Amino acid sequence: MACSAALSAQAQAAPGRIDLPAGELATALNTLAKQSGTQLVYRADQMKGRRTTGVQGAANTDQALERLLKGSGFEAKRDASGAVLIVQAAATPRRAPAPRPAPQEAPPGGGAAQAEEPVTQLETLQVTGSRIPRAQIEGPAPITVVTAEQIQAAGLTSVPEVLRSLSQNSGSVQGQQNTTSAQSTPGAQAVDLRGLGPNHTLVLINGRRIADFPLPLNGRSNFTDIGNIPLGMIDRIEVLTGSASAVYGSDAMAGVINFILKKSTDGTIIDYRFGDTERGGGSSQHLTLTTGFDTGSFSGIVGVELINKKPLWGTDRSIQDSTYDAPTEERRLPRLIAQLQDWETDTNELPANGCASMAGLNQGTTVAAEDPDYGPYCGSDRAIAYRTIQNERKGYAAYGSFEYRFSDTLSWFADLQLGRQEVKLLTGTNGNLAASDHMGWEFHDPDSTNNYRNKVFYNAATDRREIWSRQFTPEEMGGLRNRMNTTTQKTFGVTTGLKGAFGEAWNWEAAYNHSQYKADVGMPRIDAEAANRLFLGERLGYNDDGYAIYSPDPARLFTPLTVDEFNSIAVMSVFRPEAKNDNVSFTVDTPALFSMPAGDAGFAGALEFGRQSYHINPDPLALTEDAYYGPRYGDGDGERDRWSAAAEVRVPLASTLDASLAGRYDRYSYGNKNPGKFTYSAGLEWRPIDTLLIRGSYGTGFRAPDMHYLFAGDDYYRTRFATDYYDCRTAEPGSSNNYCYDVGDYDVSTFDVYNGNPELDVETSKSFTVGLVWSPVANFDLAVDYYKIRVMNQVQTQDRELLRMTEADCRLGETDTGAAVDINSPTCVDALARVIRDEDGVISSVRFSPINIANEETSGIDVTASYRLQTATAGDFFFRANYNWTHRHTRQQYPGDPKEDMLDVSFADTTLPRTKGNIGVAWDKGTFGASLFGNYVGRVANYANDAWTKATWRFNAGARYDINDHLRVSLTVNNLLDDMPPKDATWSNYPYYDTSWFDSTGRSYFLQVTWKLGGEAL
Repeated sequence: MACSAALSAQAQAAPGRIDLPAGELATALNTLAKQSGTQLVYRADQMKGRRTTGVQGAANTDQALERLLKGSGFEAKRDASGAVLIVQAAATPRRAPAPRPAPQEAPPGGGAAQAEEPVTQLETLQVTGSRIPRAQIEGPAPITVVTAEQIQAAGLTSVPEVLRSLSQNSGSVQGQQNTTSAQSTPGAQAVDLRGLGPNHTLVLINGRRIADFPLPLNGRSNFTDIGNIPLGMIDRIEVLTGSASAVYGSDAMAGVINFILKKSTDGTIIDYRFGDTERGGGSSQHLTLTTGFDTGSFSGIVGVELINKKPLWGTDRSIQDSTYDAPTEERRLPRLIAQLQDWETDTNELPANGCASMAGLNQGTTVAAEDPDYGPYCGSDRAIAYRTIQNERKGYAAYGSFEYRFSDTLSWFADLQLGRQEVKLLTGTNGNLAASDHMGWEFHDPDSTNNYRNKVFYNAATDRREIWSRQFTPEEMGGLRNRMNTTTQKTFGVTTGLKGAFGEAWNWEAAYNHSQYKADVGMPRIDAEAANRLFLGERLGYNDDGYAIYSPDPARLFTPLTVDEFNSIAVMSVFRPEAKNDNVSFTVDTPALFSMPAGDAGFAGALEFGRQSYHINPDPLALTEDAYYGPRYGDGDGERDRWSAAAEVRVPLASTLDASLAGRYDRYSYGNKNPGKFTYSAGLEWRPIDTLLIRGSYGTGFRAPDMHYLFAGDDYYRTRFATDYYDCRTAEPGSSNNYCYDVGDYDVSTFDVYNGNPELDVETSKSFTVGLVWSPVANFDLAVDYYKIRVMNQVQTQDRELLRMTEADCRLGETDTGAAVDINSPTCVDALARVIRDEDGVISSVRFSPINIANEETSGIDVTASYRLQTATAGDFFFRANYNWTHRHTRQQYPGDPKEDMLDVSFADTTLPRTKGNIGVAWDKGTFGASLFGNYVGRVANYANDAWTKATWRFNAGARYDINDHLRVSLTVNNLLDDMPPKDATWSNYPYYDTSWFDSTGRSYFLQVTWKLGGEAL
């Protein structure tokens, strides 16, 4: 049931002598096709278990074919297109069922490697180097296939880069610079098909499910980390967006990304790549070694990939190395290093010598600065850039795939994946005068009873209430590297089982798959009690108003720390999260379930049982309120079982019309819940002529809630400025909620609590596609597809702002517009229970959870085109382009709410581009080759959500030279024009541009050497 695709291959000159080793017949046919340029078409299911004695000294392709097929029961017949069909001898071949997949996407922009495209299995049809029009090999739903050769030609150096280049990947995924993402899921990277959220994209490796990243994204939903998938081990990537749920899994609402790792090699390949940036920083080394063996009954491939990537720092880029790069005047103030605030007058003050004692800190950039609202403080313009643009990443990944053939109808197989990577990064805060949890300190005392207990203390030496804030510097810390967040990612996966054949045309497979993801996440923190004591001395008790009493010398705050002093308050909070996924499956398939006048009907069926679990395993001190300065972190753990049954049938209704129908039932079990649902998909393919395919598909989806949505323990959020709408509208009757929010006079400090909701209902979806594939000539094809996806009953986290508004409505009996509200309604009962007030009536906390509230819908058009131009003297040229235009993307957050346009410039929650695409051109002439690849992102909303930033192009260029047929040198230049992020005059938060879509890496160079020992030519 795995859908895949093949590219047209450029024929090579036939050799004068053909030698082929003994072994599997299918392998020998593939080798012959590559060597001779002959187009071979055959049904892969019929080749299973077939072997050949090989060929020695054949004079031509026809002779080699005859010898290969001798005694096999097959013969070769040539069709009108020039392709050779391998059919059963003495039988009239039926029209082969049209295979399911799919077009190749352009990240590679073509490439010389397309001349010898790897074999791709198309359901039951195998196409090697075929010139068959694409309209004849496409299926009912569009699938994009990206090969390893395409990836290299496009200059893409990591899996996240590859997926970001896809036109279908239109979601706003947080990049490596995003502070929230880096702190909640350090080192992990996500993919977001169709902008429906990373948790709605199903990621597979070799068609098998893998464990989630063990920490939830933004503390909310689970997702799959694509950052540690080894690029050098990938044979191809298959991307299906649309009606995939019934086939791949009911939770594949936005689509499926299937990473197919290499299964065979005929030699040993050593691949080394060195990369560096023109502006400095972020250099990398990448080494891949793959080799294989075939002893007759036992064959396999093993590979190892080593990576060593250095970090790229904000201080390395002039557009973000200082607060002076901010587009707005108020954000150009130096970042806070030390501040003493008199709480009585709400003003700052400095010691007599100002900031002279700290002048040498932050590389000599610490000075006395003046905040227009609070007064003087010590700050540095450079401190804002003490963070990573790109993470440091070191480690390895190992992979093995093995098969042992007991007989022609029974074999054992196993795939093994093992990885360990250490990812280091450094994050900061976006605020100008705020200290971060790992590089700064502010006094806080959870035992104080006042509303600002985390910040204010009573200074007996000055007889006033004060707030002390301090940011630590590289000189005090002994270097920035000492405070980097360090995550050791440990992944393991194994799939093993038996497969075989029975009857005349039935195949079966029984498999067990285990995948686990463990991490040691080291988060640098500040010991709150030790820091309080270092700066303030011993606590002297509490005054009558509940403030903690100290008697510190203010000069202590402005005195640089020694490295030893800093080490006395610096700690590393270590989490050890883990996630596991176990599956047992049994599948059967046949290309001939029954016969119809137009051909045989194919069938596939599957039974699966799975168990999924995760455990955050936090540092116990991180769950307490007083151990560390900064945010607290939550816990969560749980497990659930899933079983499913699926079936798919493909029927040739007429000589030009094929239909497919798939159904699936899934059932989950966790706690006292057992949600289950039947989903289905259907597709039609109509070929009025050989060069035109008209297709359509429809499918339903079903998705159980994310594990962390169900099982999250208490997680904590300090909110310094939370509007009390009830207080405002009581004090000023007739006031609107907008007025209360803007005026700021009714703000309180709250300590909010988030936790999971085991009573969540399931999400459902509907998906529809319709389109055409047109191949008017052998070297040109065009595909146009319309898609529409709707997700219902979507899980969203409750909005704390809205809860406080609703609580005010319920207490007052009316909304701010005068509409009546029943305090006994379920909505009011829920809101009143969630907004917690203390004995004085002041809001102290809001308890919020995920609920099933939202509906989301997206629709648009995908266009893919490719053309190949062959010349006698200038070489061969390959052109490819992909484009996505999103017609509509709307969200209804609460029932009864108006639909929000997520593509409108005023939509503040995210920045989705309406258009996205790529284009590639490649040239190949013998030992030389070159390519150019461009990635396009349409305009996105600016930070203020009142105007658009311009659309952008980024180009990569590459060239290769084959020193001989087993040694290749390649040079790639990424971001050829050295483009920086588009300027946004309203993006006042660091790094002053949208990190979801852009970075400031600039022009990069990659030199690669590929050496193959033995086997066929590269």
